[in-house]
Amino acid sequence: MTIIEAGPGAAVGTATAHHEHLIHKHSAHNYHPLPVVIAQAAGAWVTDVEGRRYLDCLAGYSALNFGHGHPALVAAAHDQLDRVTLTSRAFGSDQIGPFCAELAALVGKEMVLPMNTGAEAVESGLKVARKWGYEVKGVPEDRARVIVAAGGFHGRTISIVSFSTDPDARGGFGPFTPGFDVVPYGDRAALAAAITPDTVAVLIEPVQGEAGVVVPPAGYLAAVREICDATGVLFVADEVQSGLGRTGHVLATRAAGVDADVYLLGKALGGGIVPLSAVVADAAVLGVLRPGQHGSTFGGNPLACAVGRAVLELLSDTGPHGMLARAARLGEVLQHALAALVGSGVVAVRRSGLWAGVDVDPRLGTGRKVSERLVRRGVLVKDTHGSTIRLSPPLVITPEELVSAVDALAEVLAELG
Repeated sequence: MTIIEAGPGAAVGTATAHHEHLIHKHSAHNYHPLPVVIAQAAGAWVTDVEGRRYLDCLAGYSALNFGHGHPALVAAAHDQLDRVTLTSRAFGSDQIGPFCAELAALVGKEMVLPMNTGAEAVESGLKVARKWGYEVKGVPEDRARVIVAAGGFHGRTISIVSFSTDPDARGGFGPFTPGFDVVPYGDRAALAAAITPDTVAVLIEPVQGEAGVVVPPAGYLAAVREICDATGVLFVADEVQSGLGRTGHVLATRAAGVDADVYLLGKALGGGIVPLSAVVADAAVLGVLRPGQHGSTFGGNPLACAVGRAVLELLSDTGPHGMLARAARLGEVLQHALAALVGSGVVAVRRSGLWAGVDVDPRLGTGRKVSERLVRRGVLVKDTHGSTIRLSPPLVITPEELVSAVDALAEVLAELG
């Protein structure tokens, strides 16, 4: 594979150096981006300010499941931009009703609460679960508790980092919001033991993305469902990253044959064009919200809903040529290619659909170091937690492009070895 000389070592005075200087000087340092400044994108490819092209194997942490600038999504956005972009929820629009109805139908629930970001969906889901606990389950006021899993990632608001087990996410942000109980991920006995009369919900990711694409043990999600049913507790599935095609299914939870009470969706729902998230549940749960108790100025805006409806249309094709089937097929290609690297610089691979966590032999360096070397070869991935890298390419990538990305990884590992 042709090596692209980019990233670290770019000459001072280049367009990349100029933009990196501005970002470093004027943007808060809450991210440590790879040394790439993107100016254009199409499909699975991006082009930087120097004119170099890269294969995007991160896809905005699944926000770009359908690739950059998917024609159907761009057309929906353009059409809506010419009509109306925002009304606020003080009024109705001709997009929010159809969007909610279509998303509810796709997920098999009755109601939708549209929001903007994934973190907002999680916060909204927590509020709904607590209110349901007080009004429906009968938990005494201000005693509701939610069980969460260690290693999970649900966003970065104060309440969410309150139950994070990542010291970087928590450090320096206390005091924290009470009411959360953390149990080991995948441990059904620990989950059952943590349930109390004040427990209103169990919030988990069916696949832990930020942790390195950690897939739970077989039967775990079914056990969560059984425990919640037996104790009268809501099962809340955070499918912000895992949902909407990433695993080859509309929902990763359903892929395991399990139905949650509440689904939290985001990222890909906005097609990589606008922020759009949602809480999806039956009326028995979402019906606890009443006017004035929760809201968002931009939540459910016409532009986002129009794009979201186009996303749902893409997902509605469940045939052999649809996005879901494509993700499943490409996932097998990815698995086969990565498996050949185990023992040759790779310690372990975890995969769910077109989504993989790759544990690099720590003797070769950190995941960051591997990611930077891949930049030089024209492939974009992202590291997490030491020597792990994540691959979540857009579902429009070709098998040949996917294999070429893994070939580039093999070259990097050989170079570091």
